Amino acid sequence: MIKRILEYIEFLEIERGLSNNTIDAYRRDLHQFFSFLTDIGIQEFNQIKRPHVNGFLKFLRDKNIAPTSLSRKIASIKGFFTWLNTLQILEYNPTISLEQPKLSQRLPKVMTTEEVNIILSSKLSKLNKAIIEVIYAAGLRVSELCSLSINNIDLNAKYVRCIGKGSKERIIPIGSKAVKAVNAYLKEREYILKKYNTKTNALFIKDNAKPINRSDVYVMIRKLGKLINKNITPHVLRHSFATHLLENGADLRVVQELLGHSDVSTTQLYTHVSKKRLKEIYFNINN
Repeated sequence: MIKRILEYIEFLEIERGLSNNTIDAYRRDLHQFFSFLTDIGIQEFNQIKRPHVNGFLKFLRDKNIAPTSLSRKIASIKGFFTWLNTLQILEYNPTISLEQPKLSQRLPKVMTTEEVNIILSSKLSKLNKAIIEVIYAAGLRVSELCSLSINNIDLNAKYVRCIGKGSKERIIPIGSKAVKAVNAYLKEREYILKKYNTKTNALFIKDNAKPINRSDVYVMIRKLGKLINKNITPHVLRHSFATHLLENGADLRVVQELLGHSDVSTTQLYTHVSKKRLKEIYFNINN
């Protein structure tokens, strides 16, 4: 069974072109599922029946797992068995008609333009200033930000080029404030590389000349959230980028392209945020 799981993970990586984070999540989900099966004495694929799958889902629900996590685990398992079935490794699929839990559609958490300005006008290092400006100017995912190379940004033409989910490339324009912040940071970057006598293509590097990672960005932005008394993440900045564009008249399809969403329904969530904020402003004025 382990051999087939490894082959499936390779399929997701090479054929489907999924991101490393998604592949890691699928790998963990399948490992958890097959560990559960092993514990109840299931050793072969042809032993797996629908009651075993249902038993695993009950096991997860008993652990009060979040509906979003449960939904992803179901998708991981269904995808794996569909693959086995397609390749005729397994003659039947025990996950056929397995339904996803209904998820409540939560509106994305966003900041106001005033809150963004408070953070950007605070005392920031050149690195942190550039990171915040680029995320907010381009609506990047944190993984996309960390994987940017020095060649992925053109400050003269004012754009960044990133590889998003599904290995899809997109080119996103950035404003003069982001360009100015990155220019200021690049001088510091050059000094750090000379200091450590090293080279790297990574755009954003730390004081020790090592590339930034997701954790670095999360910790930095979480600290900055204290300035506005909010618990914020890099994704909140991305949400704010999209919401502020729509509030200022940007076309929904354009925002979809900028965010790299494959389905416009995902982008439409931000229109609900905009409407909600407009209602709040209206009632605050008229109370």
